[in-house]
Amino acid sequence: MSELSVKIRIAEREYPMKVAVADEEPLRLAGRLLGERLREFREQYGIQDKQDLLAMVALATMADSLKVSKEKDGTDAALTERLVRLDGLLTGVVLKG
Repeated sequence: MSELSVKIRIAEREYPMKVAVADEEPLRLAGRLLGERLREFREQYGIQDKQDLLAMVALATMADSLKVSKEKDGTDAALTERLVRLDGLLTGVVLKG
């Protein structure tokens, strides 16, 4: 697997890393989104300390991730329930026919 050397800038610091070619674009996008979120928090809450900003963004991001995960679990359960009902209906049709 081919790797690239990239530098991602976060909170005015550069972080060099080696990534797979396929991971470069998502990593750069994540870096840009993180930078935008840091700016939003700095402007919205007036936080200047970079460590505090990173901690707040990390907390908000984790909360968002947990919320999405919980919603996905609910969607998966609802989909499974519908598939079980559909399977029952189809089984009934096949057995009658």
